[in-house]
Amino acid sequence: MSLPLITILGPTASGKTHLAVKLAASLDAEIISGDSRQVYRGMDIGTGKDLSEYNLVSRSIPFHLIDIADAGYKYNVFEYQRDFLNVWNELKKPAVLCGGTGLYMESILRGYRLVPVPANPALREDLERKSLVELTAILSNYKKLHNNTDIDTVKRAVRAIEIEDYYLTHPELDTSFPKIESIVFGLQLDREIRRERISKRLKSRLEEGMVGEVEALIQKGIPVEDLIYYGLEYKYLSLFIIGELTFDQMFTQLEIAIHQFAKRQMTWFRGMETRGIQIHWLDAMAPAEENIQKMLKLISPIG
Repeated sequence: MSLPLITILGPTASGKTHLAVKLAASLDAEIISGDSRQVYRGMDIGTGKDLSEYNLVSRSIPFHLIDIADAGYKYNVFEYQRDFLNVWNELKKPAVLCGGTGLYMESILRGYRLVPVPANPALREDLERKSLVELTAILSNYKKLHNNTDIDTVKRAVRAIEIEDYYLTHPELDTSFPKIESIVFGLQLDREIRRERISKRLKSRLEEGMVGEVEALIQKGIPVEDLIYYGLEYKYLSLFIIGELTFDQMFTQLEIAIHQFAKRQMTWFRGMETRGIQIHWLDAMAPAEENIQKMLKLISPIG
């Protein structure tokens, strides 16, 4: 197969891991995680690693970029690009990029290297006095504007100019990124079904010991504020453990937050389409075997 990378994305609770493992087994491929929180060791239940999914009856499917950083560390997209390329350059088999962190996955699929750019207070102060029309004209002098993402608001435009100016004045930076061809599949499901699955999964994870997982992280010396930084399960469970929320308050607020998160994920994925990434959408409620057959039909003509 000549296509080196297959991508499977979707909102939380859509069954991405299960489908990715099945597909990887059929293609003798390995999985690269595209999840910003599954990189942390000891954060298993709350991030939904579902590592047992990778162990099939016949064999285990190799996976990468899971459990590569200590809990408490603030891993970022710049490090993700670096670590992805390290894995990519060593792989001898096709790979399935699977996850729900749109920023991480898009940083790979769109083929540009992100470099941390510090704030430029003087430049920012000057730019913030200008109109969006003026800022758009300034930004167009730095680069060709392929979409409107950078000029949606004054704040976005100012930051985009700040970044381009930094690149221009630091020619030593390596912003090249290998162009990786990928066919992208997305899992979607009805909003109400998604909500039901999220709520059911939250209850299940609490029964599996998610509270104990967060307590163990705190006992290891990880500051509560660091766990709150990770958001969702780790934020609300930490607040429950330290007594700022009752169990019922924690459950209700966390459930709402996860529903909102899933909605933001879908908004990001739709945005990826407007930014030029074609996503072949699949019904998350369909049997995995049915979706795999649909995927293979689209993949095989390329091979």
